[in-house]
Amino acid sequence: MPSRTPHAYILALLVMVAGCAGTETPSSGAGTGGNPSSVGGANTGGTATGGSRTATGGVAATGGVANTGGSASGGTSATGGNANTGGAATGGAVALGGSSATGGRSTTGGAAATGGTSNSTGGKSSMGGAVATGGSSTTGGATTTGGNAATGGNTATGGNPATGGNPATGGSSAATGGKAATGGSTSTGTYHPCPTDGSVCKIMPFGDSITDGYNGDTPGGYRVELFRLAHSGGKNITFVGSGSNGPSTVDGVTFPHNHEGHSGWTIDSYTGRVGVSTCLSNTGNCGTSAQNPSVMTTYTPHIVLLMIGTNDCIDNHDVANAPTRLMNLITTIYSQLPNVFLVVAQPIPSRGNASQGDDTALSARLKTYGDAIPAVIQTFASASKHIQVVDMYTPFNANKAAYMEDQWHPNLAGYVVMGTQWYSVLQSVL
Repeated sequence: MPSRTPHAYILALLVMVAGCAGTETPSSGAGTGGNPSSVGGANTGGTATGGSRTATGGVAATGGVANTGGSASGGTSATGGNANTGGAATGGAVALGGSSATGGRSTTGGAAATGGTSNSTGGKSSMGGAVATGGSSTTGGATTTGGNAATGGNTATGGNPATGGNPATGGSSAATGGKAATGGSTSTGTYHPCPTDGSVCKIMPFGDSITDGYNGDTPGGYRVELFRLAHSGGKNITFVGSGSNGPSTVDGVTFPHNHEGHSGWTIDSYTGRVGVSTCLSNTGNCGTSAQNPSVMTTYTPHIVLLMIGTNDCIDNHDVANAPTRLMNLITTIYSQLPNVFLVVAQPIPSRGNASQGDDTALSARLKTYGDAIPAVIQTFASASKHIQVVDMYTPFNANKAAYMEDQWHPNLAGYVVMGTQWYSVLQSVL
């Protein structure tokens, strides 16, 4: 090859320098056709319109990390991703519907938003996502319609406390058919304490001499008329207890003699008196034993007819607290026989005949004590115990001369009235 002249060499160098200077442009990085190509890459024009410099789409420009499209409505960077308008824009990592945007974990859409886990429309968890319609917490979910707590769920219609649930209709507590509803101890319906297999219903008359049938011409006391009425009504009853007296037969039927009436006894023991409360413990006073320390557990009556407190009033023994003593007695009975049906009588008045040496103030004390008994009974009824009160005072008070044999005890006519009063309460439960 022929050699060049120095001038020609210098001229070529000048041309090359001029050409290099013409290729640099102030705003171009990787160029429109850079490595990340058009709409499917990072953006229309590569990394950004202005590359790594701080041009229009620089790192902290309109779409920068901390600008309009930061961790707010848009993705991690912004509307325009890491660098610029052409960065990780629409459809970016945390755009509309991101982890904290519209449609989070508990909305209509998927686990994160209306759309996908972290994207916008068309993301991974669009309509029908993990928590959307039919999901675990919305319509049809675990706690809505058909869910654990909604219609058919554990607590909704058909659920535990709802219709058909444990405490609802047919449930275990208070709805229709529940334990405390129809047929319950304090609700509509009648409690039947007696056996349903046709076997005899055991009744314990429990009290003092009025229960015993104290006078020689009234053996059996009110129990005679009560048995007659029950038998004529087709009721299968017997009397139980450690005492025994009465006629051999009533209306041609063998009369059950047993009872738990104790002449002269009071509610609790005090000087000169023995309380019927001792019949509920192993004292030997009521024919009990160490194996069966109470008359309640010894005879297991289905019904107890309790009339006690007259002797407390005769002695004027702390009459103001007699209702409390009665409440304690009843509490003990229920502790031993939780399902027993208990009928408690307001005591009859005294004769009150001053010309025969009667205590004319006794009837007033008996009335005061008797008037406090319904409140005692209500306490137990409110606790769903099977208990009722029967008024013996009123039918006697206007006819004391006709119904009283002495100052304290009924005559035969009076015992017929008492038997009728007891049966008026028992007839519906036998």
